[in-house]
Amino acid sequence: MSQTRILALVGSLRAASINRRLAEAAARTAPEGVEIAIYEGLADIPFYNEDLDVEGEVPAAAVALREAVAAADAVLLVTPEYNGTLPAVLKNAIDWASRPYGAGALKDEEVAVISASISANAAKWSHADAVKALGVAGAKVVEEASLNFGTIGQRFVETHPADDAEALTQLAATVRLLAESVVKANV
Repeated sequence: MSQTRILALVGSLRAASINRRLAEAAARTAPEGVEIAIYEGLADIPFYNEDLDVEGEVPAAAVALREAVAAADAVLLVTPEYNGTLPAVLKNAIDWASRPYGAGALKDEEVAVISASISANAAKWSHADAVKALGVAGAKVVEEASLNFGTIGQRFVETHPADDAEALTQLAATVRLLAESVVKANV
């Protein structure tokens, strides 16, 4: 079996964010034959602007994102919820990776969404907005691999998600389901 490459896009830019820690823990749960790389550089990508999205003018940071998404077999979005919706940095990444419309790097890409917030709502609004934007972009959202964490400020304040057995079990299931969807899509 060949290596399945999953690219994780984390919607929180804070170095110690719990969402980033969830992505790190997910990477640790990857089974043999699956590799998860957390994308660095979302903060460097300018806001999507069609005037910049022309041949020879696309910012290097946007090109790098598009290339990373295209090279991956699947994408794992890990999103907090800011003011009841998707963080701008993650929406911007979706916008850049979705272009050119109908042929962008996200087209037909297998994607799973993990959402997490301090509220009991578990960032479900952000999750829904991510699924909507990804669907419009042409991605194949693997709904059965969805995962939502609520009240993370209490649950993970002193413990890394990688040290939480229940979180690891849930993250491992998400990663496994996403990797399996890649295999099924390539049959």
